[in-house]
Amino acid sequence: MTSSAKTEKVRQASHAGSWYTDNPTKLSSDLEKWLGDTNLTKSPHVRGVIAPHAGYSYSGRAAAFAFANIDPTNISRIFILGPSHHYYTPKCALSTAKVYKTPIGDLPVDVEMIKEIRAMGKFGMMDLRVDEAEHSMEMHLPFLAKVFQGHDVKVVPILVGAVSPDNEAMYGKLLSKYVDDPKNFFSVSSDFCHWGSRFNYMHYDNNHGPIHKSIEALDKMGMDIIETGEPGAFDEYLSKFDNTICGRHAISIFLHMIKHSSSKIKINFLKYEQSSQCKKMQDSSVSYAPAAAKLET
Repeated sequence: MTSSAKTEKVRQASHAGSWYTDNPTKLSSDLEKWLGDTNLTKSPHVRGVIAPHAGYSYSGRAAAFAFANIDPTNISRIFILGPSHHYYTPKCALSTAKVYKTPIGDLPVDVEMIKEIRAMGKFGMMDLRVDEAEHSMEMHLPFLAKVFQGHDVKVVPILVGAVSPDNEAMYGKLLSKYVDDPKNFFSVSSDFCHWGSRFNYMHYDNNHGPIHKSIEALDKMGMDIIETGEPGAFDEYLSKFDNTICGRHAISIFLHMIKHSSSKIKINFLKYEQSSQCKKMQDSSVSYAPAAAKLET
């Protein structure tokens, strides 16, 4: 960051020190270990990921299964789609920041691309206060900063609000042209089932045995549908089961983007974890399901 950069246009790493360590050395070594432990090979055909956004002590290892696939060589722009947890908007909103800070290196925002998307007339803008309060995109940033270290890359953060199915399709169509540019990458932020009374969600099918197995079956049904690439089928699944996938709108938009692009891209889930195994109705858990979106050659 240059000294001339205006302070109000810098998004601080507001969740560092609580959701993940703010110690650059520790953060860098944690990320390196988690990425290395996946034993995955980087592929230039991986064009996007779906990854969780919980605190790193819960989902850092699982998230690495998405980010470890990335070959940064030819990528110069990362679109980040993250759900809005605290701020209500029926739209998608663009960042007003110029720079996104992380403890291990800053990521400049692609201001020209933000202008281009804003000119479409369908996107709102989020102020810095809303941006810094939201964790869904920030939790991807250290992974991205690590994977793209030494590469000239800019980010395009898009906050995804409570978007209707029709508008998911509309946003997906508008953004689909960017999928066909191999210099663009897409980082979609979502956890999976939030189960328990504190989340007001306690779907339990005892045909699967213990509660955690019922949650896993429900999540894996959704993951299988996402892998088909059919946003309509994913919408039907959500309508039927109301699974508390917090990034469902972001995932749906991404599915529409892929569907309306001329690139053949297939999503594959690589890992599945739960923060704890629910056995009693008083228990609670959050599920994490990292995936890679790969160009079929």
